[in-house]
Formats: sequence, C-alpha cells, structure tokens
Amino acid sequence: MPVFPAKTPKLIQLLFPKYIWKKESLDKTIYLTFDDGPTPEITQWTLNTLKQYNAKATFFCIGDNVKKFPDIFNAVVEAGHVVGNHTFNHLLGWRTNTEQYVANAEKAQDVIASKSKKLFRPPFGKIKGSQAKILLKRGYKIVMWSVLSYDWEVKVSQEKCLKNVISHATSGSIVVFHDSIKASKNMQYTLPKVLEYYSKKGYQFKSL
Repeated sequence: MPVFPAKTPKLIQLLFPKYIWKKESLDKTIYLTFDDGPTPEITQWTLNTLKQYNAKATFFCIGDNVKKFPDIFNAVVEAGHVVGNHTFNHLLGWRTNTEQYVANAEKAQDVIASKSKKLFRPPFGKIKGSQAKILLKRGYKIVMWSVLSYDWEVKVSQEKCLKNVISHATSGSIVVFHDSIKASKNMQYTLPKVLEYYSKKGYQFKSL
C-alpha cells in the first residue's frame, strides 16, 4: 500500500524549495499532469476526455515512448498541451549514477526538444541531489506535485483514487495521473469525475 501521503506535506516542500510543488494562482486553477506516456492504448482517450472539458494538461513523456509512438506524441502537442521530460527509460534516480541519469534525461530531451519547455519530472519522484543540481544548472525546471492520485497502485480502489484528488486538490495544485496501461483502470474512472467535479465549482485546468 502507499506509504507517501496523497497530499505532499509542507515540510517536504520546504526541504526542497528549488523543486516546483504547486503554482500560486489568483484564480481557481488546477494543473493536471500525466506521466509515462505516450501510450497508444490510453493517451488518445485521455486527450479526448480533456477536450470535453476544455482542459489543458502537462504530459511528462518517456523518451523511448515518444520515439516509438511519434503520432500519439504529436497528437498531445497539437491538442495544445505542454510536454515535459520523464527520462528516456524511466530511470530510478536513487539507483542510477549521476552521469548516466543526466545523459538519459538529455537523450529524452533530444527527442522532445522542439516541443518541450525543459520541464522535468523524475520517475518515482526519486532523484539525487547531484542529479538535480546538474539538471537545474542546465535550465530544467524540476516539477514534483501537490497531490498524488495513486492511479498506478493496483491496491488502491477507483473510489480511493478519486478521493485522493478531490479531498486534497485546491487552486494551484499540481496533480499526478499516468497515461499508462497499468494506471488505466483507476485513471479512466477518476479523471472524468475530477474534471466534472471541479468544473462545476468554477475551476479551470491549465498546463504548467
């Protein structure tokens, strides 16, 4: 079961102030993000669902998936969403030496460079200080999150996934979903309900 809370503790945000955990917003705005795509089986459904609510999002793409599925990746961009870097091979930073990790991130950036704002989200949210220092120096913005949906966790029910979001997301929150096969069951249940719930409350959904 999940050990990290669905809502990121304030202390964690204070300990890592150079990372982006949320965005200050004067209006009612939520920032939805999707990791691990593009995925043929789920990304287009995600795009269609977002379009129904005139919602924009940020997709943190795995470079290898972008290379394998360029048409799906281009569909994300053409729909007006922002794309970010999620390394080329979904590397776990804590178990990867710094030189290899940075090289892998740069390899992914080469694939999405013309479309990316140099936003970077470390897979699993685990990145060494040495890795982050280099990426920040090279102009990347490291984007973490305010709220985890836990859509990828098979032991989390669809109802709990939805509750994780609507119990914690407020204006300025950065919410994590995944456009992956593993997360699809929970995500396809939760995303439309999140979009409807917050739209009725006057919120809008923007890209980072």
